[in-house]
Formats: sequence, structure tokens, C-alpha cells
Amino acid sequence: MKKSVLITGANKSIGFETARVMGKRGYKVWLGCRDLKRGEHAVNLLLREGIDAGLAVIDVTRQESIDKAVQLIDIEDSKLDVLINNAGIPGTYPVAPDEQNISDIMAVYDTNVFGAIRVTQAFLPLLKSGGKSRIIMVSSGLGSLEWVSDPTHFYSQVAALGYTSSKTALNGVTVSFANALSEYSISVNAVDPGYTATDFNGHTGHRSIPEAVSGIVWLAAEASQDITAGFFFDRKRAPW
Repeated sequence: MKKSVLITGANKSIGFETARVMGKRGYKVWLGCRDLKRGEHAVNLLLREGIDAGLAVIDVTRQESIDKAVQLIDIEDSKLDVLINNAGIPGTYPVAPDEQNISDIMAVYDTNVFGAIRVTQAFLPLLKSGGKSRIIMVSSGLGSLEWVSDPTHFYSQVAALGYTSSKTALNGVTVSFANALSEYSISVNAVDPGYTATDFNGHTGHRSIPEAVSGIVWLAAEASQDITAGFFFDRKRAPW
């Protein structure tokens, strides 16, 4: 049976290109999208390229929508081989940490951290059915404590308490799931796509979307299944 992959936040930018590349590699791609119309448009674009694509309407902050997506993929495929937790929001920035509204920080965590946990927990039965499945958390170099604590590093100058700390937390979530799922031969890793030009940052990033996607696809389809509990940038381990 064809391998399948679910990518959250997949209707545009890094998520959409990841779906396109995985589809070209022969995977059945499920686009996890919060907005129905945007999701349908994205799926239709892939179908026109001959990619086997389907839409799973998912709001990672709402358990009911996640559960419905699980039911859909279970009925259609009865398994899931790869889960890519890509959905994320930046929150307010730049803003000093003593000035960022706590409700804004909580909203960032609800998507970037708790959303990834919700989706991963919900899809675990299908991932276990897949056998030697993979989970990829799309993190950020801003989540690296080593990089953000280095005053000479660009990342240390970014004033985004909610976002940066959420990615540090996501890295911790990655290790927790990796340790727990090793007995099922499920690998769990985090990846930094780098500072990429998308509407996420007003297209100020210096990396292209294909460059960002390369490391995600490597973990999803190329890296050894034995690699787990890692944080990677451009196929090399990044510092936690």
C-alpha cells in the first residue's frame, strides 16, 4: 500500500511545498488545513500535478476537528506513515518580553505546542498501524537555547518571547514522544527550516521555501529510521 503523510498547516508556504514534494515522491498526501476553501484550493493544485492528495480540515486548537480528521484518514487509509506537525503562529513581535500580553503568549502555545501534542496523540493509533512511522515537528532555530543565549548570534536579538519559547517547548515535546515511542519503532524528530521568506515573517527571510522544505523531507523520507530524538538544520544536528 502507498505510504501516506499528513502535514498540518499545509495550504500554503512551507507546508504546501512539503506536501507537493512528498507527493512527487509517491506518497499519498493529506493536507491538514484550518480553512475549508483554502484547503480545497491547495488540494486541487496538487491534483492537477498528478499528486494523490486529500483534504483533512484541522484546527489544531480544537480537539473535535482533529478527531474528525483521524476518522477520515482511518476510513480512507486505515494507517498513517508520516505526521508532520507544521502548523504554527508567530504571535506579536517584535515586543519586549515584559510587554508581551500573556493572552498572546497563551495563543501561541495553544497552536505551536499544545496543537502539536493534540495532533500527535490523536494520530498515534494510525501511526502505530503504519509500522516504523515517523513524526516530524517543524520547530525553529529560535527554539535553540544555545543559539538564542549567544549574544553574537542573530537569533539572540529576536524579541518574540511567545514564539521562541514555544519552539523550545516543542523541542522538549519532541524528545518526550521520541523516548516513549521508541518501542514502537516510531521515530520523532524536530527540524529547523531556517529563516525562510514567507508571509509568516513578511517575506524577510533569506532562505527559499525549497531550501526550508529540503530538511523536512529528508527526515520524512530519507533519513535512517534509527534517527530519533534529534533536532536538525540542513540535515545536520542543531544545538538544543
